[in-house]
Amino acid sequence: MELDYLKGVAEGLLFAAGDEGITVNELGNVLDISLDEVRHIVNDLQTDYKEQHRGFMILDANGMLSLTTKPDHNAFFKKWVIQPKPNRMSQAALETLAIVAYQQPITRTEIDEIRGVRSERPLQTLVSRMLVEECGKKETVGRPTLFRTTKEFLTFFGLSTLEELPELESSFDTETDTSDVDLFFDRFQDE
Repeated sequence: MELDYLKGVAEGLLFAAGDEGITVNELGNVLDISLDEVRHIVNDLQTDYKEQHRGFMILDANGMLSLTTKPDHNAFFKKWVIQPKPNRMSQAALETLAIVAYQQPITRTEIDEIRGVRSERPLQTLVSRMLVEECGKKETVGRPTLFRTTKEFLTFFGLSTLEELPELESSFDTETDTSDVDLFFDRFQDE
């Protein structure tokens, strides 16, 4: 195989290996090349990263290779980490949050049925923002995970209890006037 092609595959494998890394032996086995060829490819990649002023380097810790950022860029990463992130959420996440808030505890499948589309990603967003959390398993076939809102959800919306949520005339009926709920959740879009 061509050297540039193997370098590209090796770079992809290093990226895919993430924090765990990949050993020189594993890289050789996957690429079906000798350890000397692996070392040559790794050295070429390191040279490319250095000469082209790329943002990566390959860390070799006792034969465990990891693709990592350069230490001299740390100040930029620190600045990025402490920079405030926008609170905007997608319409899908807002819909999912409203469903969880009014129907909790609820499974992802039940959320999907109400929304009519998959809700896995919006639910992950809500969990990562600590607005929704797992709260057990439903006693049914497959024992799916149940979700509910968190204390952070209440705090964010200035609520003491869930009873303070705006009332819906009939839960999630398409004919229901949800303007109160829309105004309530618009707070996410304004910040």
